[in-house]
Amino acid sequence: MATKKRDLRYTRNIGIAAHIDAGKTTVTERILFYTGLTHKLGEVHDGAAVMDWMSQEKERGITITSAATTAYWKYPTEHGYPTEKTEDYKVNIIDTPGHVDFTVEVERSLRVLDGVIALFCAVNGVEPQSETVWRQANRYKVPRIGFVNKMDRAGANFMDVVNDVQEKLGAHSVPLTLPIGSEDNFTGIIDLIKNVAYIYDKEESGLTYTEAEIPEDYKAQAQEYRGKLVEAVAEYDDTILEKFFDDESTITEDELVEAIRKATIDLSIIPMMCGSGFKNKGVQMLLDAVVAYLPSPVDIEAIEGSNPKTEESDKREPNVEEPFSALAFKIATDPYVGRLAFFRTYSGRLDAGSYVLNTRTNKKERISRILQMHSNKQNPIDFIEAGDIGAGVGFKDIKTGDTLCAEKSPIVLESMDFPEPVIGVAVEAKSQKDVDKLGEALAKLSEEDPTFQVRHDEETGQTVIHGMGELHLEVLVDRLKREFKVECNQGPPQVAYKEAITKTVEHHEILKKQTGGRGKFAEVKLEVGPADEGVEGVQFFDEIVGGHIPQEFIPNVEKGFKDSMVSGVLAGYPMDSLKVRLKDGSFHPVDSDQQAFEMVAKTAYREACKKADPILLEPIMKLEVVSPDEFTGDVVADLNKRRGHVENMEMKGNAQHVNAYVPLAEMFGYVTQLRTITSGRASSIMEFSHYEQTPKSIQEEVVSQIQGKVKAE
Repeated sequence: MATKKRDLRYTRNIGIAAHIDAGKTTVTERILFYTGLTHKLGEVHDGAAVMDWMSQEKERGITITSAATTAYWKYPTEHGYPTEKTEDYKVNIIDTPGHVDFTVEVERSLRVLDGVIALFCAVNGVEPQSETVWRQANRYKVPRIGFVNKMDRAGANFMDVVNDVQEKLGAHSVPLTLPIGSEDNFTGIIDLIKNVAYIYDKEESGLTYTEAEIPEDYKAQAQEYRGKLVEAVAEYDDTILEKFFDDESTITEDELVEAIRKATIDLSIIPMMCGSGFKNKGVQMLLDAVVAYLPSPVDIEAIEGSNPKTEESDKREPNVEEPFSALAFKIATDPYVGRLAFFRTYSGRLDAGSYVLNTRTNKKERISRILQMHSNKQNPIDFIEAGDIGAGVGFKDIKTGDTLCAEKSPIVLESMDFPEPVIGVAVEAKSQKDVDKLGEALAKLSEEDPTFQVRHDEETGQTVIHGMGELHLEVLVDRLKREFKVECNQGPPQVAYKEAITKTVEHHEILKKQTGGRGKFAEVKLEVGPADEGVEGVQFFDEIVGGHIPQEFIPNVEKGFKDSMVSGVLAGYPMDSLKVRLKDGSFHPVDSDQQAFEMVAKTAYREACKKADPILLEPIMKLEVVSPDEFTGDVVADLNKRRGHVENMEMKGNAQHVNAYVPLAEMFGYVTQLRTITSGRASSIMEFSHYEQTPKSIQEEVVSQIQGKVKAE
């Protein structure tokens, strides 16, 4: 491989993100085709998409795991924007899942990307998962281009989606292109920058097109929206601003492109484009826009972190000369090369076979091979440099969110926060020989997926796996069978309840153990109550005066509470937050030690929480149902039966969109029931929203079931 230093201005790290079924994978497949990575168009519905490589993805026609690939694009193309020279741009692309159960894949991809293509369906516009992805992109300040796909579908309307993005996402959406026709009459695209039209060739399935003058009946609309475009970006370029007021026609394409680029990177505008991935229309223009408007690694500010030794903040510029730093954003198990860690390099250079420091474990790791990914295939490369995305082999201990860096210049980059799983299912190996294999397989899967957790229930002896939804767990159990050859039985789905206390109580606890020789003694007087709003974990206040409890034992009281919170007093569910004020206590000069104070705190936790009116909290899901209007009454009646609260209803096209909040406990098997009441014509999507107090009658039912289970064991 060539060893010359690559100019980072010619690199783009982008993701494609959207709601399920907006056509992300199809658009990615077209990008692979046009950039010459594939010579055949793969279709999702045929199970032939390159980026959907898992067998479960091919069967279900959905993306489950984010796939990475690298393509090269010459810019400008024959209809592109003029630059001094045509250059090969390196585009690292991550195709992310749209299904809400796999939202972690989107979260971790956005953390390491410089730009995103936000895909919208021309019929459905902004959908629930589009909003989730948008919030994630806002959190990481990722510049976006909007691409309105499926312009060939019945009910497609480009301007409706542009307005939807403005209203629902609060973004300044500015069209760069306009469609010529829609549905079956979607024949071409108007480029508002060059002021020309591209007419697609019917015979060639849209693969070729010709440049033409803007059709007469579209000229007024094109002039209006070009004016709006110039107005939106004028503040980013004084020359444009002057020309806008004097003579708009003198604004050059170069000036306009530069101003749009600045405004996009600044997150001030969202350039909107249109096309049809399936009909091969608009994808080359989208690639040109990625290169023209989305940032290169050098356009992004230096990545911030902290020095693990001094705790002081530190920065790394996107430069090969800087010390090496990278963030591991995904761990995968490959049958041929073993554990693969995908990482984004922010600074420096790493050669295959060299060592890096993992700042979480504070251990050196040798990266034996560096790979450039193309879906599930790998191409070995000699080195990786700042601004690039690749995968490494040889890690002994690595987790999602770990920082890898040069040993002599340590830095800890900000990690990622992942949502808590809300649904569980008990699993057990079918035969004794599979017991160890099951444990190993579950450990590997939880290493890959931070939203998948494995818990061993001490009281019942069960292994319970927790995930983001029924589909998530279904796919994971399927992977156990196929990839790890482990046959297992599974119980019915369980809700991941939480516990909380509702009032503040005083509590006095003494531990006295005399077993001959040295005993155990600890005494605490404390106040236990609900934590302040927004606080997680133990909110601990040390109010001991006069040394009644020695300073070295106080952290053990806090630790005792912290460790106990994994299991609540009502039904053994975890408690998220708690406020503890340690007011008084006493110790014995011989019998008191750190362990004694930890033990007394654990007992105090159980006894105090019982007195503090404990309650059960249940996960509430945000649900959207899209149904033909004639079934709306039945859909709403069914949701009411499930303790649902309908937030609003909106008519889009010929379908009613019902938005509601419903307890997860009532939603098992909902998809089947919805098909029944709407003759299979409705669809739904559900994501976790928040936790809420469980009604008393249901709380009693859940608690008695748990107690019955424990007795039976």
